[in-house]
Amino acid sequence: MNPKVEMFANRLRKNLKRLVPWAAQREVEAYRLYDRDIPEVKLTIDRYGPALVVYPYVYSGEMTEAEQQEQDSYLQDLLNTTAQLTGTSRDQVFVKERKRQKGAAQYERINEEQAELVIRENSHRFLINLSDYLDTGLFLDHRDTRALVQKMSAGRRVLNLFGYTGSFSVYAAKGGALATTTVDLSATYLAWAKRNLQLNGISLSQHRQVRADVLALLRDPLTVPDVRGLFDLIVLDPPTFSNSKRMHGTFDIKRDHDWLLRATLRFLAPGGVIVFSTNRRGFTLRSEDFPMLRIRNISADTLPKDFHDPLIRVCYLIEATEQPKASPSRYGTPRHSYG
Repeated sequence: MNPKVEMFANRLRKNLKRLVPWAAQREVEAYRLYDRDIPEVKLTIDRYGPALVVYPYVYSGEMTEAEQQEQDSYLQDLLNTTAQLTGTSRDQVFVKERKRQKGAAQYERINEEQAELVIRENSHRFLINLSDYLDTGLFLDHRDTRALVQKMSAGRRVLNLFGYTGSFSVYAAKGGALATTTVDLSATYLAWAKRNLQLNGISLSQHRQVRADVLALLRDPLTVPDVRGLFDLIVLDPPTFSNSKRMHGTFDIKRDHDWLLRATLRFLAPGGVIVFSTNRRGFTLRSEDFPMLRIRNISADTLPKDFHDPLIRVCYLIEATEQPKASPSRYGTPRHSYG
């Protein structure tokens, strides 16, 4: 056996011994089994019930035919070892290659297999698509953040911006939210969010899905009259970067987070809270840049047990101590257009 494959097998055995009982006890059927734990074996493996999704980090530059064959053989050895140790049939092992994405490519359809299943997470149910998109519909690194939102939602009006498939809305509704509003630009993901709510026995009468460009909404709330009033809890999980054709201009979380937060605050009721997160590595939200806000870094508190990289994302609880004033140069005629 290839020495690297053997090292990988030993580590995967240890991970399975640690994580399988933990997940079963908590009714968690979707979790991370391996994430480049060994530097020599660059692979990420996520379990979804009876299936696995594998993201290989393979060299994609110019190679000779012999080098390509060697790389393909090595990957197949890793996949076979993974299937054997986890007791998963090879037809339930889905392989996806992560590449640098442009615009909203990360969320676009890449296949038409429709390999769907429903998994449990903390007694909730979610629809997963294993084949047709780069991501499956449920971000596993947000599991503990979702649980926190559930605890905070009782009696609150919740706004879920960049709502994706509505997992935060499901947790909020199950936590006793008075109402939730899920906003996303994709009709596909909003329909998915609706299915997730229905899977959990949640009435749609107080839990709405609104199709809109969130950045355009934040720039000018009147562009989306369906999102009215103030909210007691806002979930804000924006993309790190976007130059989608459906948007005018570009968005970069490092460059534009000041504008993003100040605009979001206009939807926050007195005493309300924003849960803000981003997967941008190296991102820091500095309290001194926002004297009108009370900011608490909860990244370490919300890092799930199956994730060992503390830099995978950052998460903050944000409360307004005073209402920010919108700068005409920033909101009226912004330097960057987000609509």
